[in-house]
Amino acid sequence: MPLHGEGGWFIGSDPMTPEVRNLFTAPLPEGKGEIFQKVLEGGSFRLESIASRGEPTPEGFWYEQSDPEWVFLFAGSACLAFGTGESLDLKAGDYFLIPSHLRHRVESVSEDALWLALHFRGS
Repeated sequence: MPLHGEGGWFIGSDPMTPEVRNLFTAPLPEGKGEIFQKVLEGGSFRLESIASRGEPTPEGFWYEQSDPEWVFLFAGSACLAFGTGESLDLKAGDYFLIPSHLRHRVESVSEDALWLALHFRGS
């Protein structure tokens, strides 16, 4: 299955000229809450950027996904809580794997927190 980015990868119609984008300068919509933007997807994966804007996961809500998720915090800081009762304090540069079906939520997060999340089919 071909790979494609949000809005395409190419400048004009030339498939030999890649389009350069920048996760740090992409404009964010107004408002509150996390912003999820698709970066790239293929047949067995989806890569997205997440701007948390200081907003933790809503109280009482837990993410629980059927596929594993590799997460990289490339700016800011955050604390993630897991359904096991454990938590992770994170700083820029930290990355980890969330196994499929592990309940998790963002307990606290800085205004400048930016993430990459890779969702993929587990083996």
